Amino acid sequence: MAALPYDASRTALFTPQNRPTLFIPGQTYDVHALCVEAARLAYVHAENGGAELQTLTDALAIVGFEPPTCFSDPTTGTQGFGAIRQADDLALLAFRGTEPNEFTDIATDLKASLVSWPESAGRVHDGFAAATRSILPAVKQWLAQSHGQLIITGHSLGAAIACLMASVCKPKTLVTIGCPRVGDAAFKATLDEIDHTRFVDCCDIVTELPPEIDGYVHVAPMTYITSAGAIDTTATDATISADRAAARTAYLCDYAWRAGTVIVRDLADHAPVNYARAVFS
Repeated sequence: MAALPYDASRTALFTPQNRPTLFIPGQTYDVHALCVEAARLAYVHAENGGAELQTLTDALAIVGFEPPTCFSDPTTGTQGFGAIRQADDLALLAFRGTEPNEFTDIATDLKASLVSWPESAGRVHDGFAAATRSILPAVKQWLAQSHGQLIITGHSLGAAIACLMASVCKPKTLVTIGCPRVGDAAFKATLDEIDHTRFVDCCDIVTELPPEIDGYVHVAPMTYITSAGAIDTTATDATISADRAAARTAYLCDYAWRAGTVIVRDLADHAPVNYARAVFS
């Protein structure tokens, strides 16, 4: 498979579901590729039924999953899906991130005060907690009917929800893409025993929000994706800082001035497909 090119378009950032699935029949995908694409597919409005549900169903079928179960709460604007793969007894949960044209998502993101999370422990982002609670009963009901090894994933707001779900449901694997800070150190401790990969794509500004104040910490060390789209497990603070500075300068020359592109790399790097290029090759 040819490497995915960097995509600076507004479409990639704001409507990631418009791109056809990256899954190709006959290909085998590791857990990271599976989760990154599932997190992007969570933006497909499958909860509406019809063609959109069929789009998600067809994409998941390529990698052996049965038709998905959709989770949706219109009050909080929270969505996700669960799917089962019988071949290896795998249960997959994926949650949708922020959609900029959805007021409920913006309202969720802005409720950033830390509140108690008695579902596991610690204090967490108020908006993320409310979003998670709105679909938690439906997710638990679905899990009670499945017996597979559980993997949870999500992008952006969906990554935060994935962390909160993981603190309750205790999956085998948690993969978060462009995840903001979710809670405090006591909450982080509830995820310490879970196999968790937290992907950060170069300059992605969402991964630095909310600021590290009032007790906010990241739930896991980052797995850094370089400006060239490669995973660097040995990156130091110095090499990351230099890579980001060079990436921002190059972006101004190569993309910022083009019609239809995102103005700054710090936002463009948040697009799900720009995470996918690190795991699809």
